[in-house]
Amino acid sequence: MFGIGGGELIFILFIVLMLFGSDKIPDIARTLGKTMAQFKNATEDIKSEIHKGIKENGLDESLTKITGNIQAEIGRAKENLLGDAPKQLNDIKENIIGDTNEQVARTQAEIDDITGPIKRQI
Repeated sequence: MFGIGGGELIFILFIVLMLFGSDKIPDIARTLGKTMAQFKNATEDIKSEIHKGIKENGLDESLTKITGNIQAEIGRAKENLLGDAPKQLNDIKENIIGDTNEQVARTQAEIDDITGPIKRQI
């Protein structure tokens, strides 16, 4: 909450209590609550007026079309940039896995060759 920790909040409340006294704090809180409610109502009124103006001028449809066009262009740009990238990435992945499996098999065969005489002696 506004970058204020619990200890700091308690300290602020203590200072408010010391300045105004315990009998005036409920009145202050009530007044602050009413002020916040009025502020919220005012911002809601402003938002509704803006939305009315947008609808009356037909800007909402224009914005929808523009955003749709922008998203389509972004999709086309992604396709052009990526091209066959997913297929190429899959081929690279398969090559790496194949090479790794090959190396593991070779290493296992070498270990078996080395440990073979040791196993026979036991």
